[in-house]
Amino acid sequence: MSTEQQNARRGGRAARNALRAAPLSDDIKPVRPGMPSGRYKVLTDAEVLKIHEAALNVLENIGLADPIQSTLDYLLPKGCKLDSNGRLLFPRSLIEDTIAMAGRNFPLYAQDPKYDMEPWGTNTYFGTAGAAVYIADPETGDYRESTAQDAYDIARLVDRMEHLHFYQRAVVPRDIPEAAAMDINTCYLSVSGTTKHVGTSWVHPDHLVESLKMLHEIAGGEDKWRARPFVSQSNCFVVPPLKFASDACKCLEVAVLAGMPVLLLSAGQAGATAPAAIAGALVQQVAECLAGLAYVNAIIPGAPAIFGLWCFVSDLRSGAMSGGSPEQVLLSAASAQMAHFYNLTGGTSSGISDAKFPDAQSGSEKGINHALVGNAGMNLIYEAAGMHGSLLGYSLEGVVLDNDTIGSVQRTIRGIQVTDESLSIETMRAQCIDGPGHYLGAEQTLRIMQSEYLYPAVGDRLSSKEWKEVGSPKINDVARKKVKEILDNHYPDHIPESVDANIRTYLDIRLAREKMVHPNKMVSA
Repeated sequence: MSTEQQNARRGGRAARNALRAAPLSDDIKPVRPGMPSGRYKVLTDAEVLKIHEAALNVLENIGLADPIQSTLDYLLPKGCKLDSNGRLLFPRSLIEDTIAMAGRNFPLYAQDPKYDMEPWGTNTYFGTAGAAVYIADPETGDYRESTAQDAYDIARLVDRMEHLHFYQRAVVPRDIPEAAAMDINTCYLSVSGTTKHVGTSWVHPDHLVESLKMLHEIAGGEDKWRARPFVSQSNCFVVPPLKFASDACKCLEVAVLAGMPVLLLSAGQAGATAPAAIAGALVQQVAECLAGLAYVNAIIPGAPAIFGLWCFVSDLRSGAMSGGSPEQVLLSAASAQMAHFYNLTGGTSSGISDAKFPDAQSGSEKGINHALVGNAGMNLIYEAAGMHGSLLGYSLEGVVLDNDTIGSVQRTIRGIQVTDESLSIETMRAQCIDGPGHYLGAEQTLRIMQSEYLYPAVGDRLSSKEWKEVGSPKINDVARKKVKEILDNHYPDHIPESVDANIRTYLDIRLAREKMVHPNKMVSA
């Protein structure tokens, strides 16, 4: 092939790639946020009912230990009782009343309304989460401690990922050792880095109170915040097995009273802090979350609360967590069915890899987790991108790679559209009888190539010959280049500079302003 022919071929390919990379209008995208799901069911209806009945038994006869005084003040008048061991018992009638009155069909708002979510029914959304303490560094091939800059960079990276619909903090800024400063800065970095819905957590109620001042100011006032709360609280109100966590309970109360949605997160680990039997682990998680739901509704009936069944798994040979295991898939998918049974907004974890870096093991574990949990129809799927090392390590390149995986899973969620037109009988007639005997240039093919088919953002679909022509790029290198491209250019400025400056007068914000503004803007200033 001559040089001119090669250049023409490459130019044609570049034109096709540019066409496919051009933004699509929402009405023709092959996938969209919040598509209805739920076709995969790991439990039968009878098994779901048995899990429910067992959870009620646990709450009524075993209960939860270590309730704080304010928890008792809210729940004892509702019919709960303390047994001789100081455990708080929940009568069946209270749980049934709670399920009936619980908040439903509440949106999770974003700073930009185009990212608002409707997480009810079987509508399914994917996002990040976690508290990784290390970054998987592609330059050194090793782990390093995560920083405030990393927390901000991940938020703005997620802000550009089409198939990540919300951002829950993913790493702990280890360069901010003080608990109060860490909580406040994590919230600040999250809401500054993305206009999508944000989730984060606080270890002490005072830290949340300080953060609320900032959130009110960003929203334009407390009334506007309460009308559209764009941050939810991830709250581990329970320490499995079946014990209240005192400071988390206090944070929960502040959040509910402040109009902040709460993710009631029960994170037992099967074989360690939950029964090794998968069904038993699920029963414990359901019982704990139902207790949390009763707690929230005792504070404010109908307050927005996410039924957060985050069942984890142990490798029983070592006791280590195994987030990429098939048992993890079963627990997370079953959690979706339990949330559907109660008709509650549900959340669970999927996409944790035990692999330390993005590699073949990581791709395999994330693919099977997301495919089954996504098709089980859980409303909010957390920890879906970038998480490695069984929750200890985080990869920015993994975010880009996982975005492609999630997009593919969403395409399976959408399924096959069967209509008179899509059955394609007339198209077959036209191409087979009157046409060239193939469909490459058929009117239907050209018309639906963007609306029916999803194309990866970084995944390789070149022929072997074309791949060699462009330098035989490795997928991790492509992802790394994409991360750099985004972080070099995408500096969100949705929070006015004057508001940001004022926040810095009363909060100890550690990341310097110049680290959050495009270098060209700093030079022009």
